[in-house]
Amino acid sequence: MDLKGSFPINSFKTLQTPFYYYDLEILRSSLDLLRKEADRNRIEVHYAVKANANPRILAAIQAYGFGADCVSGGEMQAALQAGFPSSRVVFAGVGKADWEIDLGLKADIFCFNVESAAELEVIDQRAAGMGKKARVALRINPNVQADTHHYITTGLSENKFGIPLQCLDEVLDLCMSLDHLELIGLHFHIGSQITEMDNFAGLCARVNEIQNHLDQRQLSVQHINLGGGLGIDYHHPDKVPVPDFSTYMHTIRKMLVMRPGQSLHIEPGRSVVAQCGSLISKVLYIKKGLQKEFVVLDAGMTELIRPALYQAYHKIENISSEEPEQKYDVVGPICESSDTFGKQVVLNKTRRGDLVAIRSTGAYAEIMASNYNLRPKAPARFSDDLLN
Repeated sequence: MDLKGSFPINSFKTLQTPFYYYDLEILRSSLDLLRKEADRNRIEVHYAVKANANPRILAAIQAYGFGADCVSGGEMQAALQAGFPSSRVVFAGVGKADWEIDLGLKADIFCFNVESAAELEVIDQRAAGMGKKARVALRINPNVQADTHHYITTGLSENKFGIPLQCLDEVLDLCMSLDHLELIGLHFHIGSQITEMDNFAGLCARVNEIQNHLDQRQLSVQHINLGGGLGIDYHHPDKVPVPDFSTYMHTIRKMLVMRPGQSLHIEPGRSVVAQCGSLISKVLYIKKGLQKEFVVLDAGMTELIRPALYQAYHKIENISSEEPEQKYDVVGPICESSDTFGKQVVLNKTRRGDLVAIRSTGAYAEIMASNYNLRPKAPARFSDDLLN
């Protein structure tokens, strides 16, 4: 792919920066493959809304017939407003507020993914007050290592998420004793940005052990939900614009031993939307230091917090320069030393007014934006609306 030809540069030059740019052709390509592989492998997909809740993105995903994975009442509202049927909405999260639980009950969502015994009791009480029966899945912490950043691994015993394996029998007993709950599934999630399939194979092996334990207790559930976590290639967004959904789904289908009649569910987020997005920013200054040069952008950690929060890598490109390359530290305007996108980044010779694209920002960029330093939120722009 010709990078500089992939952006409508002339249109960009007329727009106020910074802004989020979404290539809807890439999004549709990802959704096409996701739909194909989900159908082939008989897997129910719930898009993880926390990755990107832009209404236009949600509408595009909903149009493919996928469900929604929500971790807040606000995400449930956004999903329902975007047209996701409540029968395909799941609600997870370690700290569900009463009003959020009530919202899910009133909407009659598919399932609450429950993370503790205390939460089971509260959902039972709220359901009783409405004369309803809540469908629940137990989110079990499988104590499986995921090869990813420690901030975004969630399946170890030291993490705050899920029910420890050692407490499973106790929680099962409680769940079966509560009159306004129906246990319909088991839920797992070991982390994000996972690119090694062995991690998912390890999760499947643990789920098989847990299902064997339920067999011994003469218990069965209707569905198994393996969560999300499939990673993307941040270093080569043009070479690998669509993740390998095929290998991922084949791996979990091959490794997981399902019971008759059980359905398999997953919750991809980043892998669906990350590569379709870029943060477009303008160069404010080239600042010469004693031993390096800084490219100072008009976008900062308010528009993309991942590098400051996770030390995350994003490919950075000067999309308006064809001059020879040199190295720069690329930074934002925020009054924080952590407001740095990359150090010793190789860019074409850069000048004030150049346009810079920070790639793979379709996930966890716009959705995590803030007004810190009282900066206005950056708008979203879409490829279908811009002409080259």
